[in-house]
Amino acid sequence: MFYRKKSLWLFLLPGLAGLMVFYLVPFVGGIYYSLTDGTINNAFVKFANYERVWQNEVFRLGLKNTMELSLICAPLIFVLSFILAAMLKTLKDKSAPFRNILLMPYLMPSSALLIVWLLLFDYGGVINRVWEAIFGQRVLWLESEALRAPIVLLYIWKNVGFSVVIFSAALQALPEPYYEFASLEGANAVQKELKITLPLILPTAFLVFVLAWVNAFKIFKEVYFIGGAYPRDAVYTLQHFMNNKFAKLDYQDVTTAAYSFAVIVLVLFGVMYASKAVRSNDT
Repeated sequence: MFYRKKSLWLFLLPGLAGLMVFYLVPFVGGIYYSLTDGTINNAFVKFANYERVWQNEVFRLGLKNTMELSLICAPLIFVLSFILAAMLKTLKDKSAPFRNILLMPYLMPSSALLIVWLLLFDYGGVINRVWEAIFGQRVLWLESEALRAPIVLLYIWKNVGFSVVIFSAALQALPEPYYEFASLEGANAVQKELKITLPLILPTAFLVFVLAWVNAFKIFKEVYFIGGAYPRDAVYTLQHFMNNKFAKLDYQDVTTAAYSFAVIVLVLFGVMYASKAVRSNDT
């Protein structure tokens, strides 16, 4: 048995080698770049790069927008996916086609989604025609500060299906006698979801929220295709800052911004995991 387990390393080594070469080594090497001045001598400047980058207004703008977009998108994904999964649960065996429809945008290429979105939010598109019929005037969704609304809606449309699938798998594993007993006690549908469903699927709910938040940080690709490298201030993200600095070969600024953001994300996730552990101990 021991030798059989030992032989598994032969199959794991190619993947581990790729992980080391393309992820771990660049990650460690980037720390060195973030602490040097980038000249031919590559002098060690300690945290001078971090002080300069954090004083950069463009960096702070990108960081602020990235955090705001994630704080808007992640809770919306969490709430909508839970509601949709709870609704699909009532359909039982008939829910499969609806889950597939919701999951379709997640599986589609981003370029196809963007074409649909550009047509919908064009000045002469369907959204603007409906908006004009209700509010009396059209909006430059793709060329003004209002671009944040299409970006948030695109993110929700693309990612809600994946979260619904995860929630649906957790809901299908819940024991039905709990709900039958709650019905006998006179509990309504909302009380059942709040008092039975949510406490029982808390680990899954936490996973969905973490994945939704992580995916919200990857919204740069859609914003870049719609708004370009220098979009409106409302949707200028931290990834724009790093991408533009990389195009100018400012590797010190790129790595400094990346590790600054990584520390912030690690701290936030650490707080989330610590609060989850405290709640688990209390229960």
